[in-house]
Amino acid sequence: MTNFEIKETENSVEIVPLNPKPENARPSQHSWVMPVIVGVAVLAVLVFGIRSRLTAEASLRTVTAQMAVPSVSVVRPKPAAPAQEIILPGNMQPFISSPVYARTDGYLKKWYFDIGAHVKAGQLLATIQSPEIDEQLSQARSTLATAQANLNLAEITKTRYEAMFQKHAVAQQDRDNAEGTYSANKAMVDADMANVRHYEALVSFEKVYAPFDGVITARNTDIGDLINSGSSSTPKTARATRSGPTR
Repeated sequence: MTNFEIKETENSVEIVPLNPKPENARPSQHSWVMPVIVGVAVLAVLVFGIRSRLTAEASLRTVTAQMAVPSVSVVRPKPAAPAQEIILPGNMQPFISSPVYARTDGYLKKWYFDIGAHVKAGQLLATIQSPEIDEQLSQARSTLATAQANLNLAEITKTRYEAMFQKHAVAQQDRDNAEGTYSANKAMVDADMANVRHYEALVSFEKVYAPFDGVITARNTDIGDLINSGSSSTPKTARATRSGPTR
């Protein structure tokens, strides 16, 4: 807006503008600031609006994906304590019960398992000490050694007499006597070998083994007790019970 000044003269009234704008005056240098500010504000509003819509759309997509997956509740069952306990009377018996008899005379030297112990088939249960049988076995072996020595001598004599008989150096009777002596000594060796095997078997019976897998349920002897072979006083040196179903 242009301001005017009124000047009065004697013959007229003159209106004169105050600070008239030059024709060639240039616009102010700060005239562009306002449009720029407005443009920036509009751009900020657009960016904020677009960003808000994108964020809302992403959130909606996430929620939709989560709701599309069904939720399942998993429960792990556990055995619960019985509500009540029923006690019934009954007896438990072994499926197979086998008494173990001693097969040699002597004294119980050592017992390896007590009542209630689990044993395997062929496991050593007890050891019986039989000094008399051990001595008889030693004597039988000595007798066998003597018989074998006599047999070797009789065999040499027999062979020698056979060679001399072929040369007519000895009589038929001498050769027959040598053969008879050899046969008798051979029979004695066979008998002594059988006797040795007998005592070896008795010595082997000094060790008592479990007949099968099971549990020791009874014991009628203790260390140092006299054990009689097959006697009724010791029929149950150990009682083994087979593991398995009961009746």
